[in-house]
Amino acid sequence: MADRLEEYRRKRDAARTPEPLPEQGPRRRRPSRRRPRFVIQQHHARSLHWDLRLEHDGVLASWAVPRGLPRDPGRNHLAVHTEDHPMEYLTFHGEIPAGEYGGGRMTIHDTGTYRAEKWRDDEVIVVLDGKRTNGRYVLFATGGRGRDWMVRRTDPAPEGWTPMPELVRPMRPTPGKRLPKDGAEWGYELRWDGVRALAYVSGGRLRLLDEADEEITGAYPWLRAMAEELAPTEAVLDGVLVRIDPAGRVRAPTKRDGQFLAVDLLWLEGVTTLDVPYAQRRELLDGLALTGRHWQTPPWFPGVGADALRTAGEQGLPGVVAKRLDSPYEPGRRSRHWLSIDTS
Repeated sequence: MADRLEEYRRKRDAARTPEPLPEQGPRRRRPSRRRPRFVIQQHHARSLHWDLRLEHDGVLASWAVPRGLPRDPGRNHLAVHTEDHPMEYLTFHGEIPAGEYGGGRMTIHDTGTYRAEKWRDDEVIVVLDGKRTNGRYVLFATGGRGRDWMVRRTDPAPEGWTPMPELVRPMRPTPGKRLPKDGAEWGYELRWDGVRALAYVSGGRLRLLDEADEEITGAYPWLRAMAEELAPTEAVLDGVLVRIDPAGRVRAPTKRDGQFLAVDLLWLEGVTTLDVPYAQRRELLDGLALTGRHWQTPPWFPGVGADALRTAGEQGLPGVVAKRLDSPYEPGRRSRHWLSIDTS
């Protein structure tokens, strides 16, 4: 009987990797009356991806999925068919040393059981029942019976799910001469001179568009790590690209350095937030805890416009943006729900 784990063992050195390396020999199979198990691992290797492993014939049939399993139907994701893994990999997590095959950090994203509707050499249909992942998926080969496969969700998306929008045009403030009189009904943000940009984060990948809807992702490579840090969370963020020098002065961002200051949240995990009041959108945004060398969520000041305007002046910023706490996000509009007020 062929050793299903021969390729797995050949690629790994037991003295260097913490991965399970069972001895060669027949593998004990679980009783067929029990539902087979699966695991999805988030793998921060040379490039971020997810590994889907399905228990089958005493081993874990495995696919590397660069963008993760699609959560809405009608969208195919690449799935690279890799070598079978041992059953012990169902619970494996840890750091694979750099330089070793698959070097990088591996964490468990989800576990559960599944029902197989079809299992052929070139097509596998399963219904996953996990803690975070549920649904009917088809994996199918696209290049004969080699490594090139795709994966598609074939049942309806979860209730309430909406696909990530391809394009949301930024909402703009109306110039104002003074702070609103009903100040308690407004929130205030410091106004940053920089590049307005919307960040589309999906499957650990970033797509960055400017105010003219132009793709600018390649111009700011330092921001791509934000998408990996957020993974597997998917979101659309509104923000400003700036560069803050050692003296605290705000400069234009460059290809080598800068920060993305996230100030609004427009879509999160399959739910549009455009109609959600600004105050609640800020709470959701703060809950993402965006904190990194090149990205952060700057503070906002509910109901205290004079304090925010004074802080802007002390930091040498041009002013503040006042936003009604109950205001929706109005894509592409210059709205009086947002007011831009100068410090002078």
